[in-house]
Amino acid sequence: MEILVVESDATVTNATKAFKVTGMAEMCERNGVEWLNLRHVKDRVELPIPDGLALKKITVPKIVAESAVISAAKMKTHSETKVTLGMKNMFGLLPDKFKGRYHMRGMHKVILDINTVLRPALTVIDGFVAMEGRGPVHGKSVQMDTIIAGADPVATDSTASRVMGFDPHGIGHISMAYEKGFGEIDDIDVLGDDIENVKRVFKRL
Repeated sequence: MEILVVESDATVTNATKAFKVTGMAEMCERNGVEWLNLRHVKDRVELPIPDGLALKKITVPKIVAESAVISAAKMKTHSETKVTLGMKNMFGLLPDKFKGRYHMRGMHKVILDINTVLRPALTVIDGFVAMEGRGPVHGKSVQMDTIIAGADPVATDSTASRVMGFDPHGIGHISMAYEKGFGEIDDIDVLGDDIENVKRVFKRL
């Protein structure tokens, strides 16, 4: 089994520099794990999206389409989608640098389309230090000391949303994913601490 840590450039973020600045590159090298900036992977495949709401297809590195993906996300608010958690994190698998064009198509629909053909095998949401307010760029850090993980991406994002004080039914991509049968939004077995024991109502914009 081969393990890879991957990220992709964004409009204002160079993933290769971020790997080094955050210490991820050093951690990967220390543990003998390869890390990749997906924008520089040339071997790509086209994935048609059945009944896509915003996209008819996406093009991703072949290795992404052939792998079991673990979506490692931060717990953050988002000015456009209210929260950015595991399902939104899958957006990072697109190798395009200028991802702003997807925002113009409606991010809730784009997130749903991506998760239609690229669904994580495991979602891990890092809430040790989260972000509230004007996320994902101008928010403020929040010490939560919490981690949420699950094999159902809808249930995992729904649980994290509730921990943040959001109703997942009111978050477009989560509720639409539930309606399409991608996972549970209410009937969720939560192991460990109860939601109310770790809940904090995050500041909005």
